[in-house]
Amino acid sequence: MTLRITADKDTGVAVVTLDRPARLNAIDLATAAELTSTWAEFRFDDSVRAIVLTGAGERAFSTGLDRDAEVPQPGSPFMVDDPLVAIGPKAAGLWKPVIAAVNGMACGGAFYLIGESDFVIADETATFFDPHTTYGMVNAYESVYLAQRMPFGEVARMALMGTAERVSARRAYEVGLVSEVTAPGEAVTAAVRCAAVIASYPPAAVQGTVRAVWSAQEATRTAALSQAPHLVSLGNLPPEAQAELFGTRRTEFRTR
Repeated sequence: MTLRITADKDTGVAVVTLDRPARLNAIDLATAAELTSTWAEFRFDDSVRAIVLTGAGERAFSTGLDRDAEVPQPGSPFMVDDPLVAIGPKAAGLWKPVIAAVNGMACGGAFYLIGESDFVIADETATFFDPHTTYGMVNAYESVYLAQRMPFGEVARMALMGTAERVSARRAYEVGLVSEVTAPGEAVTAAVRCAAVIASYPPAAVQGTVRAVWSAQEATRTAALSQAPHLVSLGNLPPEAQAELFGTRRTEFRTR
């Protein structure tokens, strides 16, 4: 098991911990499957009314997809299999509140989880960045999730700067990605405190409110995410294929 789950039946709060600290809580295929099944199980567990999501250790909340994970892909750019697309609570149809408690690094595929949490609490050690462009990959899904929470220019800067720039917890708070900054090591405690308050309220009212808040941006998010597989596929083509594809298109444009 790569997740550690504890639940307090008295408060109705569960804490889900990504428990791969030696791998900076990177998400391999087994962890991805566990996350999907955990959210599905919470849908039917009425004793759990609010959830805190965090990462084990001091170094990272999560560094996204484990780089050792092997994900076979079909040959067509119109059929991309994304191993992280279903790891978030909303993807599983869970409308119970989820609070992300972030310490250390949060980057890359971590934004699938942060992006589907209802709000984020970070301690002063937290840093946020996305390495895709540095390594020649398209930042598509992560940008969509971030764009639901941050101003356009801040999303573009993070997405384009890659590993060259890390956003501090304080800056993340200033631009709206984070709702509260705590002392080092206190993010989970603060998140559990918030979760306990929310879990004490009537569940139907809470879950209906979560659904209402997300409905305000659902159409835009769904439309944006629909473009991601194609963009990712084209950006991940071998250099010679990219040169042929984009070189041809530039020539065609010039001759019109």
